Amino acid sequence: MMRAKIQAFGRFLSGMVMPNIGAFIAWGLITAFFIPTGWIPNEHLGKLVGPMITYLLPLLIGYTGGKMVHDVRGGVVGAVATMGVIVGSDIPMFMGAMIMGPLGGYVIKKVDEALKDRIPAGFEMLVNNFSAGIVGMIVTLLAYSAIGPVVLGLNKVLAAGVQAIVNMGLLPLASIFIEPGKILFLNNAINHGILGPLGVAEVAQKGKSIFFLLETNPGPGLGVLLAYWLVGKGMAKQSAPGAIIIHFFGGIHEIYFPYVLMNPILVIAVILGGATGVFTFAALGAGLVATPSPGSIFAEIAMAPKGGLIPVLAGIAFSALVSFLVSSLLLKRFGQDEEDLEAAKQMVSQLKGGKVHDAAKGTKIRKIVFACDGGMGSSAMGASVLRRKIKEAGLDIEVVHTAINEIPDDADIVITHRELTARAKAKAPGAEHVSIETFVNNPIYDELVKRLKK
Repeated sequence: MMRAKIQAFGRFLSGMVMPNIGAFIAWGLITAFFIPTGWIPNEHLGKLVGPMITYLLPLLIGYTGGKMVHDVRGGVVGAVATMGVIVGSDIPMFMGAMIMGPLGGYVIKKVDEALKDRIPAGFEMLVNNFSAGIVGMIVTLLAYSAIGPVVLGLNKVLAAGVQAIVNMGLLPLASIFIEPGKILFLNNAINHGILGPLGVAEVAQKGKSIFFLLETNPGPGLGVLLAYWLVGKGMAKQSAPGAIIIHFFGGIHEIYFPYVLMNPILVIAVILGGATGVFTFAALGAGLVATPSPGSIFAEIAMAPKGGLIPVLAGIAFSALVSFLVSSLLLKRFGQDEEDLEAAKQMVSQLKGGKVHDAAKGTKIRKIVFACDGGMGSSAMGASVLRRKIKEAGLDIEVVHTAINEIPDDADIVITHRELTARAKAKAPGAEHVSIETFVNNPIYDELVKRLKK
């Protein structure tokens, strides 16, 4: 229960950031190219950096947070409310945006509920516009005079604490929390909800940040998959090469989580690998200019600052090496024997998710939707796999991927990770819902196609 609540809260935080990753990357690229220490310094174009981090990015987060609570009206009021904390501070207000965006959306939602069915005919537009305007004014004044200063003080305390940890050389210990958190599918919450805002604030001061590397480092997962490929057995060994490509080059880290869950003791390997990477990053002064999303080696390279590529690659390489060596030793010592392989397969099948709920019964299926937090990454990968199977079966069914909050109304079947199914059902109550644990090599796809053909 506690884990579910933490996941829900973390996904809500990351849900405000993930749809806007493109804007963060655009800002990061502008920063990398045009600041005085960039690839091609340009004073005129470099003037874009400050306004984008001060106004654009927090406003996008505030709008998205409000929209998550109360659609477009919530987004508008959330963005207006975010201006209160932006103007009332002298630092990028990402934390303030994450507070005021949803708060603004919540307030206007309650006002709309109170006014429902009480507006005289013909006055709907007038009342709706002025209610949003009045609520926006009130929450903006509240943010500017009260909430902004509190968030500013809290931000300075957190920044001082993080800096103290960095100064004491204890940052590698963060892997003790980050790596197991990733395995529990909190990766997006950790990266986009916590580390991302810290990294953006640090980039504004130093031009790069190590925080962008802590969760996105593909090294630990690569080491685990390489170990399965070289010393593993059976199904895990056979599927590891394909998983390596998806994980390391595609940046879909969720692909290696089941491999760790098959042998939970491997969490030691990813922790040690992650800590080694962080230590290397810190020792060599590595950092990125923006969040690499997804966490592909190509994205890591693209977000590296001028002259900063070698430290980034070194940290990834050393983390992968340590993770591989430790994983290999643990698999040889604690991995399943051949006679236990069938039990391992059953365990993985269980992790891959439950049942297909009579999806093909009753109505004509025209659209299947894969949904995840951001509508990218794992859902895109799953949609690609099922789309190919649907095409091979000769079925005329559209397969798309989207964010949970943007599931289309005409979705007939919605496929989500089991931790997200409850949210998907709330968004699309009329659709058939399928819960899965992993988005590749999943037997549920074949079962679904077989039922649809009937």
